Amino acid sequence: MNATAADEEMREAAKHEDLTFDDGGVTVNFIWDPFLNSSSLRHELLSYLNDDLREDAAIGGEAGLVTVGGGLWYARHFESDWLDQYKDSLDYLVPLLGTRKSSTAELYLPPSIRGRNPGHHVYVAPVQIPLYDALSPLRASTMTPAKINPMNEYLYNTSISRGVKVPWSHSLMTWESRYAYEESGLHVIESISARRVDVLLNMRCNAELTLSHGYPYDKTCCSAYETKNAFRKILLLMCLSIAPIIVWIWTQVPRTFLGRHALNKEEAADQQFLPRDQTDEWKGWMQFVILIYHYTGASSVLWVYQIVRILVASYLFLTGFGHTVFFYQKQDYSLKRSASVLIRLNLLSCLLPYLMETDYLFYYFAPLVSFWFLVVYLTMRIYRSRNTSTVFLVVKTVVSAVIVTLLIRIQGLLEKIFLFLEHTCRIKWNVKEWRFRLRLDGYVVYIGMLTAIFYIKAYQILHTPRPLSDNHIGLIQRHWSRIRLFAVTLSLAILPGFWAISRVFTDKFKYNEWVPYISPFPILAFLILRNSNRYLRNFYSSSFAWLGRCSLETFTLQFHIWLAADTKGLLSLGAFGRKKTHTEGRHQDLVVLTVLFLWLSWLTADATTTITSCIVDPKGQHHLGGAETTALPTKRYAIECVTNGAYHRPGVFRDFRKRIYCLWPDRLEIRLCSILLMMWILNLTRL
Repeated sequence: MNATAADEEMREAAKHEDLTFDDGGVTVNFIWDPFLNSSSLRHELLSYLNDDLREDAAIGGEAGLVTVGGGLWYARHFESDWLDQYKDSLDYLVPLLGTRKSSTAELYLPPSIRGRNPGHHVYVAPVQIPLYDALSPLRASTMTPAKINPMNEYLYNTSISRGVKVPWSHSLMTWESRYAYEESGLHVIESISARRVDVLLNMRCNAELTLSHGYPYDKTCCSAYETKNAFRKILLLMCLSIAPIIVWIWTQVPRTFLGRHALNKEEAADQQFLPRDQTDEWKGWMQFVILIYHYTGASSVLWVYQIVRILVASYLFLTGFGHTVFFYQKQDYSLKRSASVLIRLNLLSCLLPYLMETDYLFYYFAPLVSFWFLVVYLTMRIYRSRNTSTVFLVVKTVVSAVIVTLLIRIQGLLEKIFLFLEHTCRIKWNVKEWRFRLRLDGYVVYIGMLTAIFYIKAYQILHTPRPLSDNHIGLIQRHWSRIRLFAVTLSLAILPGFWAISRVFTDKFKYNEWVPYISPFPILAFLILRNSNRYLRNFYSSSFAWLGRCSLETFTLQFHIWLAADTKGLLSLGAFGRKKTHTEGRHQDLVVLTVLFLWLSWLTADATTTITSCIVDPKGQHHLGGAETTALPTKRYAIECVTNGAYHRPGVFRDFRKRIYCLWPDRLEIRLCSILLMMWILNLTRL
């Protein structure tokens, strides 16, 4: 608006009178009412709540933003009952600050997009805290902390109990700052007033911006979140209702049945190349670094971003390596195996979008790993009878890499797939973001597959009796120590060399163009060095290994427990007193939320595994460490657990589980189709 014209009108206006300023079709109306009890103020608030009165309002239309402030005059002009008078005025106004009956969403937004977000656009400003030592003697004798602080305390309690919206940031802008006030010590300087107005306008205008675009809610910190609609409330209520039942089952089942026992790990004499404990530790410390990276918002620091990109590529390398070794050795391409992996990866990231109004690709790591698992599965399954041929397996892997690369890079293919999902399932995914994720690590999975093939063949060669003839097997066996020494030496040179090469890139965009081609080198170098001798191969950190076992859950839950504003902000409990600055209480929040975050991630990982087992193999056997345990179905649904020759009958749990099995289809295909059908219906009925 025209600040110059506004200043001229204010200078010409009489003191302590109403003001109206128009510019560009926007009207600002100031009602002078220091005691908050005038008929003009009441009529304006009533006109907002009542459509019939709006045409008669002084503003001449619907108010886009209403801010009510007062209290200092009670301290200035009342000696004894100043607090009671302020309470009466505030209590008189509170019913007029509520929402309309038609929809709580309408209080933020214009008619064009109403009904999509609940909230208020009426605010009550905190009582202005003056600069006491700068007040005139007459004002200083009446405007004291003993009067002003109780009024703000009552306003605070009212905001908590009755939902009054108070912009407390207005008080924080002048906290212990002499330069924020004019000479009178009562009024703030113009820049502070402007910032206060900015906060209020952002709350009003960004509400429309946020809701017109919806998720992600990362437009600004000055915006209101959309509250849960009826669909999400019902779904959340169902989840909370099932939780006590699960807890009850957990307490009823004998410990030997579900395997609640202490893990007593015994170190083996020597573990094979890249053992499970080592991969868990690798995932754990990588996840630790990634969590810090997200919490500190270090993506703008180039060298940190470069390291994190290598860590994400390492996850995918392990995906290609691990699944290739499994499929080659176990030859298990069954639906049960594939379903268990995919459900374990996607259960949490598929449930959260329904509860948090996000989408599946927002938790991009689970979709990314799932995609590459399917690629590895299809690559290994096609002509699986010929996988024993090293040449055929390598050629098949290269062909798969070419086909998938074309699928990712050719414009139009992914767009048609996503368009089909949008028309049939109401799934709206960002194809540009998904293509970016796939291209960043488009080759490291295949490097993991080729590494797995090399490892399998090398293991077979080294454990083959040395032939009499001097063929390639004999040569490799005889020179294996030299090959290993060369690989270790080369790896020691690759790590600093990669660091030096990464310094050449001046921004992350140029680095992203090259990272698909150079990321495998430091990963392979680290892998070789980590397994170069027996001590490094067998030693691992149990703490990081524990974190690695729930790394998928920590990555997913961090968006809602550690972070806020869809990863653009930090979650604050607001439980450590009124904050004077935006950083006060952050360390306390970090400690409390970190403990809660890790605990919930651990529980969620355990629960996800249990639910996956119930879906994929609800009547399967449970093999526990230590005592021998076997599940024997004596009838169709009855279950008896045998532990060291003693029978344990689950009793009431057996009957409960029997009822569950009666409703649960026997065939895995039907169970999976039922789940997909339910998700499809939820997508179509989401508001």
